[in-house]
Amino acid sequence: MDQASAAPAGPAPSDPGPLASASFAVRVCDAELEPEPLDPEQIVSGAPEVTGKVLWESADGKQIRGIWQITPGVVTDTEADELFVVVSGRATVEVEGGDTLEIGPGDACVLREGDRTTWTVHETLRKAYHISL
Repeated sequence: MDQASAAPAGPAPSDPGPLASASFAVRVCDAELEPEPLDPEQIVSGAPEVTGKVLWESADGKQIRGIWQITPGVVTDTEADELFVVVSGRATVEVEGGDTLEIGPGDACVLREGDRTTWTVHETLRKAYHISL
């Protein structure tokens, strides 16, 4: 079945909008993303750029699903409770006081709320995520 025939009523599969109320499908690798500037204090080296798109958010704002991308460089972050799947790219994620994660296409990763991480992005990384706040 092609994507057009599987499209739900309402928003187009390629752009479900930030608060989609119907079931939908999105081609994660082709989705257009919007700039999400990093805090300059997060950048350790390089000139990484972040883009993303919220696909769905719960009414109470405590659950968020979306797509996120970062270009090569090294950044630090304090994580939310997150599950994500890497669609493309590669990175090394060092969790302070924990493991070093080598992630690439097809990998599922869980980060705990409060984890302090250092991301060394080797190839532009795109992921689909679910965050619980």
